[in-house]
Amino acid sequence: MKRVAWAVGLAALVALAILAISILRLANRIERQSTVDEARPADIILVLGAAEYHGRPSPVLRARLDHALDLYGRKLASRIMTTGGSGGEPVFTEGGVGRAYLMSHGVPSEAIVVETEGETTVQSIALAAEIIRRMGLNSVIVVSDGYHIYRVKRMLQNRGLQVYGSPRKDRISPPRERWNYVRQAIGYILWRAGVGV
Repeated sequence: MKRVAWAVGLAALVALAILAISILRLANRIERQSTVDEARPADIILVLGAAEYHGRPSPVLRARLDHALDLYGRKLASRIMTTGGSGGEPVFTEGGVGRAYLMSHGVPSEAIVVETEGETTVQSIALAAEIIRRMGLNSVIVVSDGYHIYRVKRMLQNRGLQVYGSPRKDRISPPRERWNYVRQAIGYILWRAGVGV
């Protein structure tokens, strides 16, 4: 009986070690992707949502939107899509706040597409990809924080789109950024396993 328990314990430790190594390797790939700006001409710029404060974009969302404005100003795409639901906010959505911010900076309303239902990355990407497909578009520049790009690219590629990552310019502190790589690696593994996070 003791041998069986020991063997089961050893097998569990080996499985955990393999999982930890897989997560760290994936986190390294995510880190490498996080600094690469692949921006080039595409059909649409997709801005991933982030927090908004009663109708105003948070600093993170504003940095993403400003980066999208730069890409739009360089004429890399003729449309911008903002994403993100309400997150419990009774009046505003991340996508709607993004749209208002872009319009206040000179982007015409007809050049902006909005997804306002997604409450997670998986939901927002699924909804955004469906909208993009229905519009007959095929290529996307994804704007988000660097640590987010790898997973989002794979999700959109999985839906048959050509995807280029373009991380926002502002960086967060290295210790927090490293944790974000690990967190995104776990999120990616869960997504591949069919868990929507």
